[in-house]
Order: sequence, then C-alpha cells, then structure tokens
Amino acid sequence: MLKEYGILFDVNLCLGCGSCYEACKEANNLPETNDDFLKDHLSESTFTVVEQYGEHFARKLCMHCNEPACESVCLVGAIKKSETGAVVYDADKCIGCRYCMQACPQKIPRYEWGSTNPRIRKCILCHTRVKAGKLPACSEICPTEATLFGSMEKIIEVAQNRIKNNPENYYPKIYGLEEAGGGHVLVISPVPFEKLGYTSDIPKKSMPEFTMQAMEKIPGVVMGGGVFLSAMYWLTKRKNQIAKENNLNSQGKN
Repeated sequence: MLKEYGILFDVNLCLGCGSCYEACKEANNLPETNDDFLKDHLSESTFTVVEQYGEHFARKLCMHCNEPACESVCLVGAIKKSETGAVVYDADKCIGCRYCMQACPQKIPRYEWGSTNPRIRKCILCHTRVKAGKLPACSEICPTEATLFGSMEKIIEVAQNRIKNNPENYYPKIYGLEEAGGGHVLVISPVPFEKLGYTSDIPKKSMPEFTMQAMEKIPGVVMGGGVFLSAMYWLTKRKNQIAKENNLNSQGKN
C-alpha cells in the first residue's frame, strides 16, 4: 500500500518566479492562458496559480481534502480519494453536473464551459507521476523548496519545526491541517492566511460529515434527495447528449 503524500507550501521561501505554474502547465499539457502568470486565474486550463500580496506570494490549488466534499456529492463516482492522498477524477465518467463545484469549500474545481463534452478539471497532485516514483512537477521545479513534497508525516514535521525554530518569521498555524477535516496541501506563512486570499472561515469538520448529520436528522430528505439527484443525472446526461448530436450534425452540414 502506498503512503499518503502531500505538499507543504512555505510563503516565506516563495520568490514568485512562477516555475511551479509553468511546470504544471507542461506536465498537464495545458495551453498558455495569460502573458503574466501573476494575473492568471484557476480555470479548466490552469490548475495552480501564484498570487502576489504586497511582498508575499501565495499558491492556490486543490487542497486534496482527507474527506473530499467533491467526492461525496459526485453522482457517478468520477471523483475518488486515491491511495496516495490525491483527489483524482475519471474524465470519462464525469457527466458535467458541477455538484463538485458547489460542494468544494475552497471553490477549486473548474468546468469546461466551451466544450460540447464538458468535464471538471483541477490539480490531481501529479498522481501518475507520484505512482511512478517521481515528484509532482511543481515541487520538482521549485528552486527554493517553497513547494515541498513528501509523506504527510514528514511535511507536517517540517512545518512544525520551521514555525517552532523561527517563531518571529511565521504565523503560528498550519493552514490546511484542520480546515474541512484537513487535507494534503499545507501552507505556512509570515502573516494570517486571510491576508493572502486563503479562505479562513472553513469549519474543522469535513463537509461530508456535516451532510451525514443533516441527513440523519431528516430521513425524508434522503429519499427525496435521491429522487432529485437521479432526475438531475438523467437531465444532465440527456443535455450533453443533445449538445454532442447537434455539434456532429453541424459539422456534417459544413
């Protein structure tokens, strides 16, 4: 069985060079989306961004939750928590319902709005590379180890030691360790995380845990919700099928 791995991002060590951004694009065969990487945004073609806040730089990407809300609401099992800790998805199964976008507390998944066969896209922590014994592209290219990849035990230890040994340089908290039940992307910073655009009002419980508590108290919601979701699944699948048929007919006329 593979260990669970994750990323530690240290704001103090980030130079804002954009190497992680470019390496992610290359590793995932993603097109260029902005001449200035600091002005780019997460999209179906950009899985990580570097944002500037004064003298500091912050990375944003999927947090790879321990109990992913996106997985819990996926109707067709397209999103899975892998044995390495990454939250991955099967594009062939995705029906484009976008429930994962609504469920994610960090608002990470993006939708292929311009495609006739749209899918959800996001960082998968270079799952294939990691299973082959390689580092994620963003970690491998980072010149300062601001993005550090390793076992969860190791990166938590590193984060704790950096804060403990240099308390004057770090805000006394590891972001991502508890938010929404914790995840596999951790952040340490010299300033409070909300000053770097990280969502700070996320509860410590995982989103699926909240959902189950609500469902247990309202049994009728479970049955009604199941009927509703089944109907939405059929409607979404039918809509995508019609769009695909229209596109093929249009190509045939041309």
